[in-house]
Amino acid sequence: MKGAKTPIHAVAMWVRRQPPKVKAFLAVVSGIAALVFLRLVVHDHDNLFVAAEAVHALGISVLIFKLTKEKTCAGLSLKSQELTAIFLAVRLYCSFVMEFDIHTLLDSATLVTTLWVIYMIRFTLKSSYMDDKDNFKSYYVLLPCAVLSLLIHPTTQHHIFNRILWAFCVYLEAVSVLPQLRVMQNTKIVEPFTAHYVFALGVARFLSCAHWILQVLDTHGRLLTTLGYGLWPSMVLLSEVVQTFILADFCYYYVKSLVGGQLVLRLPSGVV
Repeated sequence: MKGAKTPIHAVAMWVRRQPPKVKAFLAVVSGIAALVFLRLVVHDHDNLFVAAEAVHALGISVLIFKLTKEKTCAGLSLKSQELTAIFLAVRLYCSFVMEFDIHTLLDSATLVTTLWVIYMIRFTLKSSYMDDKDNFKSYYVLLPCAVLSLLIHPTTQHHIFNRILWAFCVYLEAVSVLPQLRVMQNTKIVEPFTAHYVFALGVARFLSCAHWILQVLDTHGRLLTTLGYGLWPSMVLLSEVVQTFILADFCYYYVKSLVGGQLVLRLPSGVV
């Protein structure tokens, strides 16, 4: 058994010894390879967005199991859940007034479960909430996202208020996980269910990013023109890429820990 793990551990150790620029290059190459694989395997790339929502819902289900069975919310960020609820609520409103589709139904289900998680953390399991570790200020992301949405938003025919809200939820979604990463940075030890949830977020963000990139390629760039003109189309893609790379480092250590048979994820200094 030990010999079977040696090649994987050797590769992991080799990657860990590489300088940051090499690690970044390897991450980009891995991402491109994954995109090529998805383009060849998934014929309808709209399914990637549905898959992203489904994986997010699966992550929420893991949280529900943790909260109901273990009766503790230790290691979870209330602020991340609240930011998630905010961008889901805004996106749900935009879906109703701009384009009602299956994503609206998926967002509705995710919002309901997220609100339930918030209720459990804030009231039912308040005694186990790590308030001192959850010390990321929400306005550090809310205010920049609000200002950015006022400056750069869609140029479609919808009402200006709705277009600004649309931009706000796109920007906020990209950084809503930052408080959760701060909690893990403060504790350094991540218990299994929290690690599963954050990894699910990472997978969901990657699938969503892949959906947008492949749609742009499929339409030979025409999708960008349907989003409007100016900086907005580029900001949509940039937001998708940012939220993917924010979680890339954690996902690497999660997979490494899983392969090594470790139930509890221990993060080295400097991660997240």
